[in-house]
Amino acid sequence: MVKVLAVNAGSSTLKWKLFDMPAEVELADGLIDRLGQPKSKVKITYGDGQQFVDDHPIDSHSEAVTALMTYLKDLGLVEHLHEIVGIGHRVVAGGETFKESVVVDDHVLLEINNLRDYAPLHNPIEARYIGIFRQAMPWALEVAVFDTAFHQSMPAVNYLYSLPYHYYEKYGARKYGAHGTSVRFVSQRTADLMGKPVEDLRMIVMHLGSGSSVTAVQGGKSLDTSMGFTPLAGVTMGTRTGDVDASLVAYLMDKLGITDVHEMIHILNNQSGLLGISELSADQRDLEDVEATDPKAALALDIYANRVVKYVGSYVALMNGVDALVFAGGVGENGIDMRARIMDQLTYLGATIDLEKNQVRGKETDLSRADATVQTWLVPTNEELMIARDVMDLANN
Repeated sequence: MVKVLAVNAGSSTLKWKLFDMPAEVELADGLIDRLGQPKSKVKITYGDGQQFVDDHPIDSHSEAVTALMTYLKDLGLVEHLHEIVGIGHRVVAGGETFKESVVVDDHVLLEINNLRDYAPLHNPIEARYIGIFRQAMPWALEVAVFDTAFHQSMPAVNYLYSLPYHYYEKYGARKYGAHGTSVRFVSQRTADLMGKPVEDLRMIVMHLGSGSSVTAVQGGKSLDTSMGFTPLAGVTMGTRTGDVDASLVAYLMDKLGITDVHEMIHILNNQSGLLGISELSADQRDLEDVEATDPKAALALDIYANRVVKYVGSYVALMNGVDALVFAGGVGENGIDMRARIMDQLTYLGATIDLEKNQVRGKETDLSRADATVQTWLVPTNEELMIARDVMDLANN
């Protein structure tokens, strides 16, 4: 048995899970939040539901890694840090450079930095953390796991935009998608639950949360996905527009007196979606509480479901049928009402759900009614476990 650390780093957060491998036992789940603020927030869950919390200031990424190493020892999660033989890092953008997870060396680290234009808020931070962990724990195998890698199986007919072709050749202007690690885990797990090889199935995975995507998975590979060049495209999300006419963006910039396109992109990413339509909240639970009396809250929820249904329908057509629909992500796993709202519009597929079975949150469940001809599943995602598995696979090669 060895220990593997799965890391999901952001500009002001460091999320992680520690696994005992290859048994795939989760030993701890931690979050360091609000880096650089007077009181950083630390929360670690371990053992039999034990929790450790702290709020002392952590000013930098280096200090966050040092603090994490200290917590691991102080809480008895490791006796010696050398027990951790591998560290897997979630990296948002791999472009066309990385079609699968890779062991990090100097060249890989440079390439992750070079891809910063595809994820300017994420790749530089993730590269920074990888560098810090390489220095702090040089004996551990460092692995980069890319959100975009799973979608590199998409054919050109699905990933190319109808732009001058040399924009793709010269600038990489194409669809890359996101949530790939989640979809890879969920599709394989769903196949296992169905007792069928994933290669024999046509699935549509709905990873629904504050960020949402819909992916057509055929033969265990991504055929098409709703997110685009960035995670802004696709279905309506918590604060993101999803698909929008580019001419409308130019029109609104003129009307609003906006001259910096990045300001407009900020609006599309952070002030739109459920929040923008409802003018109340990005959280579906808040909107469900008032939808009976607030027309804009009800409209926001209807639009969210509408966009998911449209993508599902288009992917059924693309795959010439579907064997399973799968809900994952925070909303997909816990949104009882939203699941029912979406599935009510998909009965024509033969994908009928049992409303009693649907009264569940965050638990692997076959939601299908007995007479359903297309199965519907709730399968909680576990990106961190997928990351830990990739670390072990590369360590054994």
